[in-house]
Amino acid sequence: MKLLEKASRIYLLASLLIYAAVGIAFFWIIKFMIYDEVESRLMVEKQDFEAYVRSNDTWSNNSYFVENKIEVVPVFGRFDNKVAFTDTLISNRYDETADPFRQLTFYTLIGGSPYRVAIRKSMIESYKLIEAISAAMIAFLGLLLVSTFLFHRVLSGKLWKPFYDSLAKIKDFDWTKNKPLETVRSEITEFNELGDVMEKMASKMQHDYRSLREFTENASHEIQTPLALINARVEQFIQSKDLGENHTYWIEEIYHAARRMSRLNQGLLLLAKIENQQFTEQENLDLSELALNKLKDFEDILQHKEIRVTVQSAGRFRKVMSPALADILLTNLINNAIRHNYTGGELRLESGVDFVQVSNTGNPLKSEPERLFERFKKESTGAESLGLGLAIVKEICDNCELRISYRYEEPVHSIRITV
Repeated sequence: MKLLEKASRIYLLASLLIYAAVGIAFFWIIKFMIYDEVESRLMVEKQDFEAYVRSNDTWSNNSYFVENKIEVVPVFGRFDNKVAFTDTLISNRYDETADPFRQLTFYTLIGGSPYRVAIRKSMIESYKLIEAISAAMIAFLGLLLVSTFLFHRVLSGKLWKPFYDSLAKIKDFDWTKNKPLETVRSEITEFNELGDVMEKMASKMQHDYRSLREFTENASHEIQTPLALINARVEQFIQSKDLGENHTYWIEEIYHAARRMSRLNQGLLLLAKIENQQFTEQENLDLSELALNKLKDFEDILQHKEIRVTVQSAGRFRKVMSPALADILLTNLINNAIRHNYTGGELRLESGVDFVQVSNTGNPLKSEPERLFERFKKESTGAESLGLGLAIVKEICDNCELRISYRYEEPVHSIRITV
């Protein structure tokens, strides 16, 4: 959820709660004021009634009290001399409806006998007034809520626009190019400070990237050159006829160590280049077809180890990625399946619209499957194995937004690449 939407929802919810509380409080205040006014009038009517009774010592319907309905009923037996206000409904003799009244009940003596007196005042006009005030209040509060919400949303959108524009530039920023990051300037100090920090970080990233790239290129050249020279000289010594058996043995050891060091250097430099995203060329590739073609490059080795090859295709697995990385990925997968296979085993290549899978027969793993893709984690004890093949595969998958998984169903090991 975006920040502006989250803030708008919180503001709207808080406003609704506040307006609802204010509306309820306002309704009860208006109702209390109207009831207080009605009850005050009823108390005045009570005083007039008592004054009339004291003057005449009797009671008869009088036009003076025409505003309110007065009911006088004699009381027999004990009674509680209290003054009480209550709501009541009285039938309207004209339209046969029940009208609301506010009633004041009290007791008094008329001619020496106790009477219960009920003075009632109609609440129809008061209720209409309450309804009119409530409707006006709801309308105005609703209009105020909508207006404030729209104003807040528009204002927030304008205030946060530089932030979102800068965020879009950061998303599109490519540190592999020399173009610097330029954030959007605004009147808000915090956004400008954030932009300055991001520009400094981007500049440092570009500098570090260029430094790493220069290092990997220089290391690749400077290390491979002496290693190639060592291998060439050792090959000359091996071919020499003047060497003894011991000399030949030690020279061969030096030769194999130099080759191993050369391949190790190439593997580590390749990992550094992948991590630094130096393979920028992108194409829409069919990995299923590339894997099938790559199998042909290993025909001699497959025949030598008498490995049966099975190919199953349920569709073309297409992916936009670097052709060089795709070639390295499939080469390492197939090479790993052959290296850890046994003579007379089987190799399966399966593919679909969203996956490619390489499976091979082999011995159970000696280590945990979760550590299979770690660097220098190798199952083979042979000198030719460096433990970097599957680590490079994992790095390529992470770099190209692919997922890699391993499954073992005796005696078949399967490595699956999916989107």
